[in-house]
Amino acid sequence: MPFTRVAVEGGRMSPLFVGSGRAVIAALLAAAALWLTRQQMPRGTQWVRVAVVAGGAVVGFPLLTSYALTTAPASHGAVVIALLPAATAVMAVIRGRERPRTSFWVAAGIGAIAAVVFAAIQGGGLAGLHRSDLLLFAAVVVCAIGYAEGGLLSRQLGSWQTISWALVLASPLMLVLTGVSIVQQPPTGSVTEWGAFAYLAVVSMFLGFFAWYRGLAIGPMAQVSQVQLTQPVISICWAALLLHEHLAWPTVLGGSAVIGCALLAVRARNRGNRPRALLLGAAG
Repeated sequence: MPFTRVAVEGGRMSPLFVGSGRAVIAALLAAAALWLTRQQMPRGTQWVRVAVVAGGAVVGFPLLTSYALTTAPASHGAVVIALLPAATAVMAVIRGRERPRTSFWVAAGIGAIAAVVFAAIQGGGLAGLHRSDLLLFAAVVVCAIGYAEGGLLSRQLGSWQTISWALVLASPLMLVLTGVSIVQQPPTGSVTEWGAFAYLAVVSMFLGFFAWYRGLAIGPMAQVSQVQLTQPVISICWAALLLHEHLAWPTVLGGSAVIGCALLAVRARNRGNRPRALLLGAAG
């Protein structure tokens, strides 16, 4: 969130360029990694599932958040994105047929509420629904779908392979969009703005998914996704450091509550798995 805001805030890089251009660079890295390691291509319906991942994580989320953050502060963006863990958990239940414990839903629900309240206080409240909010809500939905499908597909293709094939599949569209954005508004920017764009391309769009999809693949996805509850905390802290957005004691207290809920959700998963582990040990 903060680096996307840095890239688009000055208006010298269009949101279309930031959202699509970073995917083109990441796709080049992905194609090189797949070719050098001689990975086997997806087969049959796996391509459809790769397309779902690409639509959510490669195309939808970057473009929607880039447009939203041209007007919304990074801290305000965290208000809506704080709903992503809960949305991912719902998608994991629907798509992966997971059945989390009641204690998980309690912790996840409290965490989502705490994250929204905490980020709303930091971002100036939720008075009035703006175009940027609608874009961020849409980003949450498509990203949750991409995360859930990517977590399942990573169990077959591998974590970094899944995001790599999604990037390659989406690259023709993103290349066209990048070309259109350059024709409409040739991108310029400071060293800081180009550095933020490079981070989005290499880390956010590529390397970060290695660990994320690996974690979702290990699962259960509904519980693992709650680690994202710390994202609004981290986003607002970075926004304060990089963009000098206000950071007060209520933010520190709210952030601690959010992280605590994430830990409770993970502990609910561990307690749920313990009886099965004991049974397997006894059977061995």
